[in-house]
Amino acid sequence: MPFTHALFLFLAALVAGLLNSVAGGGSFISFPALLFVGVAPIAANATSTVALWPGAMASAVAYRREFHAEARRLLPPLLIIGVFGGLLGAHILLRTPPTTFLRLVPWLLLGATLLFVASGRLTAWVHARTGQASGNRRIPPVWVAAGLLLEFMISIYIGYFGAGVGILVLALLAFLGMENIHAMNAVKTLLVSIVNAVAAIAFIVAHQIVWIYALLMVFGAALGGYSGAFFAQKANPRYVRWLVIAVGFGMSLYFFIRYH
Repeated sequence: MPFTHALFLFLAALVAGLLNSVAGGGSFISFPALLFVGVAPIAANATSTVALWPGAMASAVAYRREFHAEARRLLPPLLIIGVFGGLLGAHILLRTPPTTFLRLVPWLLLGATLLFVASGRLTAWVHARTGQASGNRRIPPVWVAAGLLLEFMISIYIGYFGAGVGILVLALLAFLGMENIHAMNAVKTLLVSIVNAVAAIAFIVAHQIVWIYALLMVFGAALGGYSGAFFAQKANPRYVRWLVIAVGFGMSLYFFIRYH
């Protein structure tokens, strides 16, 4: 491996891990970086998933104090559904033409960003419809069921490609009634980590990982992920929310220009 490639991939993984812990979307850095050094698209996606996974887990550890009662109540069903969705998404990716999923990414990301912009009003509308005071009661079971179905679809996307999925998960958690951005980031980080782990196992079995690149990027992503989680928890929640929105629109624009 040329030294310039090694340095480039390490720095890309560092930035990706930092971005994942703050707003999601780290694979928008790591995936193009692997393409740039000559890795085939599906192998690049699989390698990026494996490379960023330890960084995401490091972020989950850094968020451990944010798993309050509301977060712990939602986690079990989200994790169970996420495992099945991640496996299905990875299975679909391994049987998809390399260019197909790249063309879908900007549309999926743009829709997710717009949904997150409206997430505050959506949560308020749900509480108004059910006559509940915001933050005082659980949302009705029918909304929870709809949210879990949406989470299954999101988990398929995580296993399939996953770029910018943090915005999708944050929007889902807002739909399910969560309002604290730090607690939402904690649940998002752990959920995405578990689903990506399941997808990574499928990619490893299919021999799609370029291990020399993946192992190098693991160190940069872990360093960026752990430090970024602490930064996100100290930031003003309003600024974190606006950062999520800015990253989402920025990544959408990049992929529209790049692949359309």
